[in-house]
Amino acid sequence: MSTEQSLDLPPAQQARSQLTQKRILEAGTALLEEGGTEALTVAAVASRAGVSVGSVYRRFGDKDRLLAALQHDMIDQFRADIIHRFTPQRADPAALVASAVAGFTETFQAHERLMCVFITAGTTDPAVARAGSEASIDAGHVFRRFLEPIMPMIEAPEPELRLDVVYRLVYGACLNRVLNGERFESERPLTWDQLTDELVNVACLYLLGTPAQ
Repeated sequence: MSTEQSLDLPPAQQARSQLTQKRILEAGTALLEEGGTEALTVAAVASRAGVSVGSVYRRFGDKDRLLAALQHDMIDQFRADIIHRFTPQRADPAALVASAVAGFTETFQAHERLMCVFITAGTTDPAVARAGSEASIDAGHVFRRFLEPIMPMIEAPEPELRLDVVYRLVYGACLNRVLNGERFESERPLTWDQLTDELVNVACLYLLGTPAQ
């Protein structure tokens, strides 16, 4: 998301400008988490960040552009978190699958409040939905690239399809949990950790033919 250009400012002014922008984004994120898109107004963000309304407008424009900037900021953080969490403790195939699945579910859990806001907003805002879809597809590319080393072990005519199905399964389960909570579709309690463990087992069975160790 484009914000005001500050490359020609003196270093001290650049630092202040970057700090102001950071405070605006943090304020907007907090308002979204607390009250959804209805709580996000330029005036509320300015008040929360301790800056002028004009300062918000100069950097981000109207509410729609501010919302887009906040969504892109969350997407950048989400992608970085996934990559950071994709760090297996072992190099065996089951450990790689477990790391990919757990890395994804843990990232969803870490961002679940804000994710819920943007997923809900995407049902009525095409721009939010489009950005969310693009980010989801990109996350799938990251997920599948991470699991490329296990491709020779997948005994199926189309191993790429199996990786895609596993991603869709994990993504769908996380999406449902974020939107509807733990017991929407079942009375049985299932924590995020339990959901992760079961998804790891399903993924290992489907891709490798054996459960996780």
